[in-house]
Amino acid sequence: MAELKFEIVEHVGVLSENAKGWTKELNKVSWGDHPAKYDIRDWSPDHTRMAKGVTLTDEELATLKDILNGDVEDDIDEDQML
Repeated sequence: MAELKFEIVEHVGVLSENAKGWTKELNKVSWGDHPAKYDIRDWSPDHTRMAKGVTLTDEELATLKDILNGDVEDDIDEDQML
């Protein structure tokens, strides 16, 4: 299997830590020489291993912030989310 190339460009903050020392973090990460995106995932203490996560563009992160702050109306019909 090919080695996964990544670089944590900016450490934004730790959201939580589990009993094994892994931390859920918000970072700006460049994956495979691509432009860095915001990234939420669990990392091992030495940052050599990671779990699955979510990457967000600057615009997606801004939209998420607006949603969490209640500044955006939801366009999705909740009946369709079943």
